[in-house]
Amino acid sequence: MKNKLLYLLSIGGLLLTLASCGGNKANQDTEKNDSTQATDSSQTSKNMNTTTSKDVHTFAQADQAVMTDLALDIKVDFDTKQIKGKATITIDNLGKTNKLYLDTKELGIEKVTLGDDEKETKFALGETKAHMGVPLEIDITPDTKKVNVYYQTSPKAEALQWLNPQQTAGKKQPFLFTQSQAILARSWVPCQDSPGIRFTYSAKVTVPKNLMAVMSAENPVEKNTEGVYNFKMPQPIPAYLLALSVGDLAFGKIGERTGVYAEPSMLEKCTYEFANMEKMLEAAEKIYGKYEWGRYDVIVLPPSFPFGGMENPRLTFATPTILAGDRSLTSLIAHELAHSWSGNLVTNKTWNDFWLNEGFTVFFERRIMEAIRGESYSEMLAKLGQQDLQGTVKSLDEKDTHLKLALKDRNPDDGMNDVAYEKGYFFLRLIAETVGKEKFDNFLKNYFAKYKFQSMDTEGFLAHLKQELPEAAKLNLDEWVYKPGLPANLPKVSATRFENVDKVYAEWDGGKKAGELNTKDWSTHEWLHFLRKLPAKVDKAKMEDLDAAFKLTDSGNSEIAAEWLSRAVPSEYDKAYPALEKFLVNVGRRKFLVPLYKSMITTEAGKKMAKEVYAKARPNYHSVSYNTLDKMIN
Repeated sequence: MKNKLLYLLSIGGLLLTLASCGGNKANQDTEKNDSTQATDSSQTSKNMNTTTSKDVHTFAQADQAVMTDLALDIKVDFDTKQIKGKATITIDNLGKTNKLYLDTKELGIEKVTLGDDEKETKFALGETKAHMGVPLEIDITPDTKKVNVYYQTSPKAEALQWLNPQQTAGKKQPFLFTQSQAILARSWVPCQDSPGIRFTYSAKVTVPKNLMAVMSAENPVEKNTEGVYNFKMPQPIPAYLLALSVGDLAFGKIGERTGVYAEPSMLEKCTYEFANMEKMLEAAEKIYGKYEWGRYDVIVLPPSFPFGGMENPRLTFATPTILAGDRSLTSLIAHELAHSWSGNLVTNKTWNDFWLNEGFTVFFERRIMEAIRGESYSEMLAKLGQQDLQGTVKSLDEKDTHLKLALKDRNPDDGMNDVAYEKGYFFLRLIAETVGKEKFDNFLKNYFAKYKFQSMDTEGFLAHLKQELPEAAKLNLDEWVYKPGLPANLPKVSATRFENVDKVYAEWDGGKKAGELNTKDWSTHEWLHFLRKLPAKVDKAKMEDLDAAFKLTDSGNSEIAAEWLSRAVPSEYDKAYPALEKFLVNVGRRKFLVPLYKSMITTEAGKKMAKEVYAKARPNYHSVSYNTLDKMIN
């Protein structure tokens, strides 16, 4: 998942350059090797874990009975806003136990049966636990291999967003999408909802005949007349990577292994924006090793999607806010593609180890940029990340600034911030600077090859690091991982390209008119650095000067627009208020919403405006966004 995407705004072009430098030969064996890539169920049942950390966010007792495969037969009902059907769960009864425990959240359980002969069995729903939902306890036998759960979701299931036609681009058909990370899969599928438990899956999904269904699996490329779609995911994944989307969709081919799904009215624009995606995949393979997932496609969702992107295997879910018309923001895809190795291939075993997913991915991005565009470019990106990290650390309780988190009795979503992304990046950067970048790159490539389709926790990674790179042991590893704040040996960042931005800002701040500033060829990163230098409250005349010269209020670049609009209300720059309201009503991406609403509520007039706009906008937001914003606004 990418909440922090400003680092990636140019990586699409960079990866394209890398691909052309290293050759364009695609891996032609990927599809035919799918069956050999998947881990067999006996391996999966042992969970292939390298460590013994306990996941405090699941009711599953996986050391006794663990799920190895999921087969869904479900119907999507837009009238009732429910998914109804059967989940057949194959298990490995390791402990020869008489009980199986699954995670659920507001699911209606009709009945449970065992085996292919569907013998009905007893089940019980336990007490509700905050954030985690309700355990489903099922009576089984030591010989049970299959459990069939007949169920239906709640119309308010947190993972599901049901959109009416007016909330879509086409305005004619409804739309549904899921967001399972971190522990929301249990609100639409009874399962063992832990990143440390992996399983293969298949699905039969029935939808209205004029709509198409796609999943994080092998997908159709056109609608059928029956409205029944069959899916298969042969590689084992954790539950948070279960994904489903249903809508008026069309498919556009990009390359032999890549393509894009979108509403028909948006498809041409999307295929243009993502034209370099096949080259990006080829380039990523040269750096990380073989792509293990068959195809890599993207679906562009309606704007209420709460994140920039979600790395669902085979099918990245992406926000339409990256459709700027000039391919300047579509490099978000590179981050989600990188997750095909860091996160999807080797996964954090618990949400306390989330940095193992995101810190690694940010590190990979910047290594690519350094290799192609030089150190001055990568350092500019690292500086922006460092700024974000320092601000985040100041705003959090000390306990939440550790890399290894302690999220028991809390929503794991609380740990999805700059600490995982940026402190994780700087930790890996420190190791790379200590042992040598080339040596560390080779270490990581071998790490992914050795532990693919497995889960890893922080302790397991540190043990592997010390074994393979003993010179890293001399670093203050425990301080980085288990202590609060930022260690004294935080790697130094020298962003020389920002020196010119600082100079230009000083000229403008000193009285020079914006129209006279030399901002030619500035990247989005340089503009963000400039705008970040503005105080929260800017003199109205100064706001007008910048806006007249650079048309910031009307910017089609969502990153720049969000940074600029965050100054509108505190600065009483009412010219931007209509654009601010339009942005908040139409965009559901939490990364933008939180700072914008936070800036509004700094004044009494702004609080009133925020509540009025939020009342209009909230129905367009996913639960991931409004659960955060409700506390802030109300």
